[in-house]
Amino acid sequence: MNRDSSVPPLVFAQMLESQALDPDAIARLRAIMTRDGADEATLLERDIPASLQWFRQVYPELDIEKATLLGFAFAEQARLTSFGALSVPLVSAGSITEVVELLTYLPVISTAFRPQLHPGDHGLTVGLTAHTGDRALDCLTVTYSGATLLRLLDMLVGGAPTVTLHLNWSAPTALATLQNDLAAAGRLLFDAPMSYLFVPADTLDEVCRFSDPLAYRRAVAELKRTLEQRSGDLSFSEKVRKLLEKDPGQPHSQWVADELAVSTSTLKRRLSAEGTTFRELRESCLRENAMLMLLTRSMSASQIASELGYSDLTSFSHAFKRWTGRSPSEFLHSRP
Repeated sequence: MNRDSSVPPLVFAQMLESQALDPDAIARLRAIMTRDGADEATLLERDIPASLQWFRQVYPELDIEKATLLGFAFAEQARLTSFGALSVPLVSAGSITEVVELLTYLPVISTAFRPQLHPGDHGLTVGLTAHTGDRALDCLTVTYSGATLLRLLDMLVGGAPTVTLHLNWSAPTALATLQNDLAAAGRLLFDAPMSYLFVPADTLDEVCRFSDPLAYRRAVAELKRTLEQRSGDLSFSEKVRKLLEKDPGQPHSQWVADELAVSTSTLKRRLSAEGTTFRELRESCLRENAMLMLLTRSMSASQIASELGYSDLTSFSHAFKRWTGRSPSEFLHSRP
């Protein structure tokens, strides 16, 4: 099953047991699973990820509002032990910094969600991006992941009220009628310029309740080995994306082709087979990096332009406005 659009089996089982899904939806979901030769027991026993596309089939009219509400409802079911290979290091982490750094190993259990960590003078900004190929499912994934991370941080440190979740779409109208603790505490902000989690600098070193340095180090070492072993299972476009994230300023496909030991024509053909192009992937990486760099306020717009390979600020500003409809300064002023 494609890990690019899936969730860990225990997380999925908890979603099924939650009150977020009505009985008819659960019945439809089980019927879809049966059709695909899957059941909860097998998924859990064999550690097989569950397809997010099943939710699209259950809710063919799924929109951003419904997806957001589902994401929050599912996050309420999250437990410290829900995340397979990430559970032990999560529980044994020594600080909020160590918890957030575990996001680096998220591809071990799913690559539907891709975080980007950008430290700045005022704290850590974690860009939240999903890659399901479906806008509503992306919103469900980002909402669930961001709200779950806040919930887990609260469990681990006894409350992290200064950590906030920012989502780049409007609040669901039904949210006001729900008992959403994040919204009530002012930790949930909508209409952000992009989706991200913000951890203030003075919160990063807060100590976790169940700190076990030895268990954490051993678990992280195992995660590193697992991630290296699974690197060969990545889609071709994901391999290109990872290279571009390391050096988003690279303007030519030849560099990526050389890194992957293929010709540029093979690179183009393989990406086309996966429904994308080098230009699209590079533009996506440039856009996400530019927005995160601006949000961290650790670099000026001119410095960001240079870092991302633009010849001058004007060229960068034109590109940024093409991506977002706003200039870099307008983007900053739109931050909630």
